[in-house]
Amino acid sequence: MGAPTIGVLALQGDVREHVAALAAAGADARPVRRPAELDAVDGLVVPGGESTTISKLADIFEMREPIDKRIAGGMPVYGSCAGMIMLATEVLDGRPDQRGFAGIDMTVRRNAFGRQVDSFEAPVTITGVEGEPFHAVFIRAPWVERVGAGVEVIGTVTDGPAADRIVAVRQGNLLATSFHPELTGDLRVHAYFVDLVRATS
Repeated sequence: MGAPTIGVLALQGDVREHVAALAAAGADARPVRRPAELDAVDGLVVPGGESTTISKLADIFEMREPIDKRIAGGMPVYGSCAGMIMLATEVLDGRPDQRGFAGIDMTVRRNAFGRQVDSFEAPVTITGVEGEPFHAVFIRAPWVERVGAGVEVIGTVTDGPAADRIVAVRQGNLLATSFHPELTGDLRVHAYFVDLVRATS
């Protein structure tokens, strides 16, 4: 199998870091900000950033409906931090006008771990990602308060004050984490997603 083509939604957030990590994990990675660019990819990453801003820009750049259609059609999507919020069917503590792509049947609490100054790092064991626990970086991160019947919890915080909080989930071809693997140099989460896209395409 050749390298799958994976886009990173390039409206706001840590786009370059995801493109670099995906490329290092074996994908043909590229920024995506127009519907025609979305048509050319096999999978999509919705990066960390500011979920309310990404929501507004998705409308301005006319990306919301095309992404919704691709998700409904089975395209693999991975959301990290704000991307997790964008993939949730329900968001607590979000703005009333905030709308995501609602692909994963889950309730997330925005900024659940606190403000920027409350950012922290913690080990997370992720189902399907081999090796030692992932050294996860949480920055104004959400957590998952509820998952639907079709959602698999694949990662929880293992110790500290946030122990047992759900921070990684998968529903079919959709993957989401509260944390930022693109900031760690550990490519295992990106490789997991690249393999998912390769298997789907």
